[in-house]
Amino acid sequence: MDRKLIFNYTTLGCKVNQYESEVIAKSLADAGWSTASGIENADLFIVNTCAVTQKASMQSRQAIRKAIRSNPNARIVVTGCYAQVEPDEIKKIKGVHYIIGNADKHRIPEIITSEKEKDSPPPEFFPLTIQHDIKHENKFQPMLVMGSSCKRTRPLLKIQDGCDNFCTYCIVPYARGRSRSMDPEKVLDSIKLIKRSGYREVVLSGIALGRYGLDLVSPTTLSDLLKQINFSQPIDRVRLSSIEPEELSGDIIKTVADSDMFCNHFHIPLQSGDDLILKKMHRPYSRSFFKDLVIKIYEMIPDAAIGVDVLIGFPGETKQSFENTYSLIEELPVTYLHVFPFSGRKGTPANTYPDKVPSQVIKDRCLKMREIGTNKKIEFYKKLIGKKVELLIEGARSKSTGRLKGTTSNYVPVFINGKDDLKNCIVQARVDELCGKNAVFGTIL
Repeated sequence: MDRKLIFNYTTLGCKVNQYESEVIAKSLADAGWSTASGIENADLFIVNTCAVTQKASMQSRQAIRKAIRSNPNARIVVTGCYAQVEPDEIKKIKGVHYIIGNADKHRIPEIITSEKEKDSPPPEFFPLTIQHDIKHENKFQPMLVMGSSCKRTRPLLKIQDGCDNFCTYCIVPYARGRSRSMDPEKVLDSIKLIKRSGYREVVLSGIALGRYGLDLVSPTTLSDLLKQINFSQPIDRVRLSSIEPEELSGDIIKTVADSDMFCNHFHIPLQSGDDLILKKMHRPYSRSFFKDLVIKIYEMIPDAAIGVDVLIGFPGETKQSFENTYSLIEELPVTYLHVFPFSGRKGTPANTYPDKVPSQVIKDRCLKMREIGTNKKIEFYKKLIGKKVELLIEGARSKSTGRLKGTTSNYVPVFINGKDDLKNCIVQARVDELCGKNAVFGTIL
């Protein structure tokens, strides 16, 4: 009897990438593969790469080389954004068997299963590269994962892919293609399936989530979709992933404010608080627009968590430009920051811009911005002390605290004492005290 073939994978980058890895893993399991405990035992290892920064590309190459060193006998599949934009660089790494771009990522189980049924090709056959020009992709590839391959208590659901913005620093449109969306009916059916599979919360995700529906034959909007979801009530909680400022409409904010189903949590990329830098980035909003947006959210949903992305060191960012960003964050009721240093990407306009900011200056500015982000988060957590919150209990006990971890609607991790069978349950709790800089302790009520 043939031995059951074994696979494993590693993922770099965004939540959409993580979601797609889980879908590929589920499809391989359905095709008869089993999951290895580590790469050492795997017949097949998939590296799902990222290329959003030069550092991400470097980390992707490191992950590929580590996989080859750890198991020279495994078939190595490299996919994801780095495989899409830099396949020739990956070809230079000896030991890679397949390079599969984003347009064909969903076909990996089919490709691998087809190849394993053939006689083993000679070494010179590899690497086999399957990479198409993704800018011509106009069809959304629905990918849904449930069951043992979904490792989350709060599963993701990708409802949109691609980006039409072409910000001057960003490689993503070249790696993901144009914006394309899942049909609303399929979104609702997928959420219902997630609920039937035993989950209580779903995270709607996309590369440019706010552009959801605009590409469909019968165009719609994210706001209209949320209203349909709210009407049908297919699950207990719905969380939104990152939305661009100009796409986060008052209608969306009101829908979230008026419904207990939607989590009080928004993540909004700012990138810069300086109007000249925003213009050079090709960001279609101003400092004052962003300020008004955050204040509107705060006024309509006072306990909402507001996460913000900030890009530091864009070419031409002067001391005053940085201070304009810093002062904007300082005065706004934001909850946490994701701070990124600028990284020039080959093929993007900003890579050729003059007035590069010295690396040490970028590091110093990132440190200063991260410090205010930490302070903002602590300030937000302190406001919750003594308040009643609703928690979705997640995963195993924390090794550091011995407690269960729950997540509030407004994205606060709360550690509580309780029985193991509370996992995936929604419970009422009281926030008692801070737990370091990144969580709080609470008590089940």
